[in-house]
Amino acid sequence: MHPIKKWLTLAIVSSALFLIVVDMTVLYTALPALTRELQASSSQKLWIINVYSLVVCALLPGLGTLGDRLGHKPVFLAGLAVFGIASLCAAFSPAPVWLICARILLAVGAAMMMPATLSLIRLTFADARERSFAIGVWAAIASGGAAFGPVLGGFLLEHYWWGSVFLINVPVVLLTLLMAATILPRREGNRDKPWDLLGSLQIMLGLLGGVYAIKELGKAAPSYAVALAAVVLAAVFMSAFVRRQHRQVQPLIDFKLFRALPFSSAVAAAMVASAALIGMELALSQHLQLVRALSPLDAGLLLLPLPLASVFAGPLTGYLLPRADKAQVLWGSLLVSGIGMASYLLLHDASVSLQVASLVLLGLGLGAVMTAASSAVMLNVSPLQAGMAASIEEVSFELGGVLGVTILGTIMTAVYSATLVLPGSAGLLPNAHDTLDAALQAAEQLPSALGLQVAQLARDAFDQAFIAVLATAAAILLAAGVTIRQLHLRQSRVAMFI
Repeated sequence: MHPIKKWLTLAIVSSALFLIVVDMTVLYTALPALTRELQASSSQKLWIINVYSLVVCALLPGLGTLGDRLGHKPVFLAGLAVFGIASLCAAFSPAPVWLICARILLAVGAAMMMPATLSLIRLTFADARERSFAIGVWAAIASGGAAFGPVLGGFLLEHYWWGSVFLINVPVVLLTLLMAATILPRREGNRDKPWDLLGSLQIMLGLLGGVYAIKELGKAAPSYAVALAAVVLAAVFMSAFVRRQHRQVQPLIDFKLFRALPFSSAVAAAMVASAALIGMELALSQHLQLVRALSPLDAGLLLLPLPLASVFAGPLTGYLLPRADKAQVLWGSLLVSGIGMASYLLLHDASVSLQVASLVLLGLGLGAVMTAASSAVMLNVSPLQAGMAASIEEVSFELGGVLGVTILGTIMTAVYSATLVLPGSAGLLPNAHDTLDAALQAAEQLPSALGLQVAQLARDAFDQAFIAVLATAAAILLAAGVTIRQLHLRQSRVAMFI
């Protein structure tokens, strides 16, 4: 392939990936405005945010291997078209239910594109060093784009209505679709490779049930019966899926890949990094707007050092990986991320320069983690398994985001509810203990002095919840880094005696 076409291919798939990951977090800054405009309930608000990652997770494994069979270009183009149509539907949603349905359609388009983006890079770049650099760019977009979502949302909300966060996708989709149709290499898929429709349905329903159970348990008032039913559903379908895959000559997911420590530790690292980043951003974007009273744009600008650092770290790590110990880069990056998260925890009320330094350190670590993890996943499989490997890596990223929102969001809600003590004179304030924005809206209906007191008590409670989220995220990153380091050291010692 001509060198210019190779790098244009990288630009095209990176543009599509940017749209996909930005849509995971762009609503964080838009959420307060969207809730007011559409009169969304707390349950609807949760679904508007979470249904995107939920559906993407469920569809990725089946659609990734379908690309191996049909060819990744046609699946990628179809996904772009679906994503563009869904963006239009989301932008002009007249009601919360309509927006939830549009987010489901967005997820379908994203799940069609995501495995193809990484697979096309794996198949386009034959040179190992160029491939590592290209995967570094991909990982920088994956981590930096997720971190950039609130920044973009804040900028758009400063000038336009909340639907603009979706409408901006449309011109990018049209341009990318035109370029992709003419420039992307057309490689025939392996028609002899069977596509396991039954296996795809089994893993889709299994993941759907598992993630739904996690989300149900993450609610302020969960239904344990519903959560248990979802767990049982997940267990039944995932057990059936695993048994089926062990019998298949060409499985949808080859579980033997997870026996290799570089592969399994990379998948775990990607999941942990995504959970910490997305869970922290959900809490931080609300903290900046509702506690510190920053505008959406100012909140986004304060977050900007994180994605910029991540975008810088990705290609740099990709360049260095062929020359470095890949395991050390992986666990070292997790430790750097944990130190960055912990420093922001300690300095989030300090001067802006110190906050920026902490966010830069966090962004550098997360960008390096995603690059090292993506490289390890993609380079430990054959080109014929590119779609499978890409879907596994991206499920880990999306599932990590789901876990981050659910687990860290649950911690945030629990600490907020437990620490909020309202004065008896305020009377009954419905939903004030559920969310900070509900408490602030209730405070506006009270007499001036009492309303100010309630608002301040709610902000103080949320500040404690925010600290708990940052502490948990830092602990998860540091623990993952230490654990992966110990596993690799143990494996090295064993290898020395064999």
